[in-house]
Amino acid sequence: MKTIGLLGGMSWESTVSYYTALNRGVKDTLGGLHSAKINMVSVDFAEIEQLQHAGNWQATADILSQAGRSVEASGADALLICTNTMHKVAEQIQSAINIPVLHIADATGQVLQADGVTKVGLLGTRFTMEQDFYKARLLDRFAMQVMVPNKSQQDIVHNVIYDELCRGEINPESRQQYIDIIEDLHQKGAQAVILGCTEIALLVKQTDTKVPLYDTTNIHAQNAVRWMLS
Repeated sequence: MKTIGLLGGMSWESTVSYYTALNRGVKDTLGGLHSAKINMVSVDFAEIEQLQHAGNWQATADILSQAGRSVEASGADALLICTNTMHKVAEQIQSAINIPVLHIADATGQVLQADGVTKVGLLGTRFTMEQDFYKARLLDRFAMQVMVPNKSQQDIVHNVIYDELCRGEINPESRQQYIDIIEDLHQKGAQAVILGCTEIALLVKQTDTKVPLYDTTNIHAQNAVRWMLS
């Protein structure tokens, strides 16, 4: 088994989900008392969040590149960045280390493509929904047409992530708002919806809607399990 490196803490609420999914994936595959070989560096999300909203992406890249070097030095064979948004600086992190970064959009795109999805809705932080670092990768590598909510809906999605989910707060009212936005995207032509922030799956489950949902946290982790055991 290879050792997977985690760059976590963004937020720690969703990093817990990664740790659980990786260990369950290894146990389900190998059985018995097997568990995942994991090395992790977890950052202080408050520092990252302030830089995100200030638009200082270079500073976030510097912090996460240093953390990535620490993960590599610990003996990890590959790196998972345990957040969708900070894949904005995935290329800078990759250039700072010699082990591969297993990209969350690639893992997601592979599953969507295998399922025959060609037009998909995307929920995430405002940065992920507005900017092209995630959407363009899905388009360029998987010919995936990506739809995002309208501006007022994006505000709802973004604020729930930072004000509630990253703080461990799960509110039924927010869940209903998310479901309404998901179903609106579906009515406008999305065949499925990507839960493109690692915290969203803490709030919304497939049992909440008939619209197919793609949980990027679980997809990313399962992709890593296959890589670890290959």
